[in-house]
Amino acid sequence: MMFWKSVVGKLWFTILLLVSFVLLILTVLLLEFIENYHVDEAKRELTQLANKISVILEKHEDQELARSISWELADELTSIIIVEDQNKYWFSPKKFDSTPVFEMEDIQNDSELSKVFADQKNVSKLTQLSIEQQISSDNNEEVLVVGVPYELKNGENGAVFMSQSLLAVHETTKHTTKYILLAAGIAIVLTTIFAFFLSTRITYPLRKMREVTQELTRGKFDTKVPILSHDEIGELAVAFNQMGRQLKFNINALNQEKEHLTSILSSMADGVITLNIDGTILVTNPPAERFLQSWYYEQKMQINEGEEIPPVAKELFQRVVSTEREHIVEVNLQGRSWVMVMSPLYNQSYVRGAVAVLRDMTEERRLDKLRKDFIANVSHELRTPIAMLQGYSEAIVDDIASSEEEKKEIAQVIYDESLRMGRLVNDLLDLARMEAGHISLNLERISIHEFIEKINRKFQGLARDKKITLTSSFSIDDPEFVLDPDKIEQVLTNLIDNAIRHTLEGGSVEIHVQTVAGGMKIDVKDTGTGIVEEDLPFVFERFYKADKARTRGRSGTGLGLAIAKNIVDAHSGTINVHSKVNEGTAFSFYLPRKSDLSDRT
Repeated sequence: MMFWKSVVGKLWFTILLLVSFVLLILTVLLLEFIENYHVDEAKRELTQLANKISVILEKHEDQELARSISWELADELTSIIIVEDQNKYWFSPKKFDSTPVFEMEDIQNDSELSKVFADQKNVSKLTQLSIEQQISSDNNEEVLVVGVPYELKNGENGAVFMSQSLLAVHETTKHTTKYILLAAGIAIVLTTIFAFFLSTRITYPLRKMREVTQELTRGKFDTKVPILSHDEIGELAVAFNQMGRQLKFNINALNQEKEHLTSILSSMADGVITLNIDGTILVTNPPAERFLQSWYYEQKMQINEGEEIPPVAKELFQRVVSTEREHIVEVNLQGRSWVMVMSPLYNQSYVRGAVAVLRDMTEERRLDKLRKDFIANVSHELRTPIAMLQGYSEAIVDDIASSEEEKKEIAQVIYDESLRMGRLVNDLLDLARMEAGHISLNLERISIHEFIEKINRKFQGLARDKKITLTSSFSIDDPEFVLDPDKIEQVLTNLIDNAIRHTLEGGSVEIHVQTVAGGMKIDVKDTGTGIVEEDLPFVFERFYKADKARTRGRSGTGLGLAIAKNIVDAHSGTINVHSKVNEGTAFSFYLPRKSDLSDRT
């Protein structure tokens, strides 16, 4: 900051200017007074001297002697003119070059000095010598001329004129001016010191307040202004400290409120998005961030200005702002369903934006679909065998079968369909128990090689019938493993049966067992027809079937993979699937290693 713009500079300059102005006025008045005083004193003394000469001239009979006595009263700056009449006058001898020379013509031509003869009174006048007189007397100063009348012996009136140079007065005035200027300079220096001292004392608390203000802007609210006096500045410092404490209290309260709101927003299961009046996003929480990330992913992370939210949400925002009412819309992003409830956000009396609450309804929609699909699937699965039982039973009742062979065939169909219904009901009961957490495991330490080979031999006949190659391979470190053999056999049975069923003649099915970190991984790979991409997320749901026609026969109940997933979950494992249409499918499940046979679920 420049010195002239600082408080110290302004205060110093103001005090110095004021003192200089006062000193200037006082100097002018004092010099005028001193000069007038010396002039008056010179006039008085010169008048007294002229009166003395007039008395000498009046008292002495010998005028020549009186004049010589009078000439003795003159000095180097004084000259005397004794005038009896206009043609008879005498000048004092000029003893010094600086003695002023005043001619009789000057007196006669001066109306004021002529009054001595006309009015018979004392006169005095300050005048300037002519150029010739200044050169002859070597004196260019003003001259004081005093005229005093006196009475001649013959009753006439004469006059005594005395002229005195004011050189001494002016010299005295010059010396006086030097001392006054010296005193003024000393006064200005002392004033500068005093002004700096005073301004520093005044501005020091202000500078400290500025420093404290800068600290407050950095968030250091504990900084205080030192109280150095008990005047107005001290009271200002006290008020400033109180303001700092109150500001700290309010900031802490705001921070606590902000942290409280942030904690609430972060812990909410629903997403929250606060929008400004121009549609820009102000505040979001983690669920809302996931929603926005899905939208950004759909846009390939190339978001232009004004496209921070989906168009349907943007349209909803505009509708909310225009109508100032709450509106609801459902948005589908990346296979998830979001319900958005948006309400206007007010600032005093006008709308300043909107707040949107997002709820992920994907699971609810999935459960609703599962409920509907479950009823439809169970109805569909039961309707076919029931219709078969009903139709063949009516054939027996109506004696449609004419031979024993036809009756046996009808009875065999009724028996097969009843078994199928039994399997369906049993699978449903098993799946319900598993999903309810009522599954129990009988863990045993078994030989993996023998276990897999046994299952392999079990399906060799079916594989040969369909001209499919069924093989098994191993990459294991430990030949033994702890698991529930019955439950895992059920899983492998389901996976191998599905693989053989959906593989064409000449294809292959491979069972591969390998040791991985912390457990074992079993893969069942086939070269079959594969599963379409949109069906992959649903293969482990109940009643999923690759055969969309749901033809009767060995198409299964659609519950096998759901049961397999629950069994693997009960072993604390994971199961997944990878598939490409017309290239094949690979089911893989991972089982963590268990060392304690007492671990029962």
